[in-house]
Amino acid sequence: MTDARELHARFDAQRRAFAAEPYPSLATRRDRLARLATLTRHHRDEIIAAIAEDFGHRADAESRLSEITPVLQAARHARRHLRRWMRPRRAAVPWRLQPGRARVHRQPLGVIGILAPSNYPWNLAWLPAVDALAAGNRVLIKPSEFTPATSALMAKLAERYFDTEELAIVTGDEETARAFSALPFDHLLFTGNARVGREVARAAAANLTPITLELGGKSPAIVGSDADLTHAAERIAFGKWLNAGQTCIAPDHVLIEASRLGDFVEAMRKTVSDFYPKGCASEDYSAVLGDRQQARLDAMLEEARDHGCRVIDLGERVELSGGGVKLPPTLVIDPTEGLALMREEIFGPWLPILGMRDLDAAIAHVNAGPRPLALYAFTNDAELRRKVLEATHSGGVVFNDTLWHIAVPALPFGGVGESGMGAYQGKAGFLRFSLERSVFIQARRNGVGLLNPPYRRWLLKVLGL
Repeated sequence: MTDARELHARFDAQRRAFAAEPYPSLATRRDRLARLATLTRHHRDEIIAAIAEDFGHRADAESRLSEITPVLQAARHARRHLRRWMRPRRAAVPWRLQPGRARVHRQPLGVIGILAPSNYPWNLAWLPAVDALAAGNRVLIKPSEFTPATSALMAKLAERYFDTEELAIVTGDEETARAFSALPFDHLLFTGNARVGREVARAAAANLTPITLELGGKSPAIVGSDADLTHAAERIAFGKWLNAGQTCIAPDHVLIEASRLGDFVEAMRKTVSDFYPKGCASEDYSAVLGDRQQARLDAMLEEARDHGCRVIDLGERVELSGGGVKLPPTLVIDPTEGLALMREEIFGPWLPILGMRDLDAAIAHVNAGPRPLALYAFTNDAELRRKVLEATHSGGVVFNDTLWHIAVPALPFGGVGESGMGAYQGKAGFLRFSLERSVFIQARRNGVGLLNPPYRRWLLKVLGL
């Protein structure tokens, strides 16, 4: 655990190192990204084992798919495009200021802080670090206290592959996280829930620290009247029960025409049976992380049962011998809006399915709530897609699938409103952690002196001023 004195010492050391090298070369940045990729690639099995230890059980394939591959892909993408991203961008100059020239110079911000969550402890710590290093910054990462094995491995490997003045890991509890948030970073990125996000924002405000918040929310999946129900069920099931629903962009609930709801439920039954033939005992089905999360989910589902909701269990609960639990995929049909299931982000394997009158009713339902991090819509009708895009707001949109927008490095990832502020990933992340500095270069011979006092009214008129 990092104490307050060590935390400040690491921050100050990075500040000094940045002051000594305020604009790292292309070669230096590429080298740092290569080391980050090597760290992840060479220790893949250790990383997967640490995550599984923290969760009680995490499907091996899911850790490879959602933790390892995205980091390697992001580092490769950044190294490939970094030269172009770093290049100053020319800006048009008004004719009155010509032959002066203008450009936008992209400059590192300094020291970047990253507060990472527990649901994807490797991915969501290192993905923003890729962008911050590509932009030429120094990086401090505070991983979650709820994944101690992964955090300890992260700290050990970071010390092996990086000088602590380049990148360092800070471990500790909630008090450490609060102290971390209060440091005068040049930019602070937090991934987690909205309640903690507000606390982070308040702490950062004291230093006027710019922040990026990735907060999740209730991401809906709209199933259009023309959608193939078998396909929709398969893709929604994949997005929902990857990591047992503990994904910030998981489909939170489904909106479907009431007349098709029964058929969709049957399609979901078959899909879950195909995905997990042994039910929750399947090696491909992950556990829920932590007693607090389990208790919250149990209370949420119990409330729905108590209020007479139709609850369809698609498996049986499995208690793990080493601690932890696997909670089964569960459908909740037409829950009322006042239930916690519909007020809060579920972040688990419960899936409400709501019958709607039509697409307009589904869009109205989406717009009545906070803006989500992702929105999924299943339709092949170009006009319906246009309507969904133009009539709703969300951080990202996926048609006829779920989750995969985050796997495209060229797409920015971020929320809006309650689901967050700011975006990163790829070029968007490079720009997020850069200062786009305005530069104007005056020509040796120019006419701006004609605008000096005393002002010539006739000249101002000629110039249209």
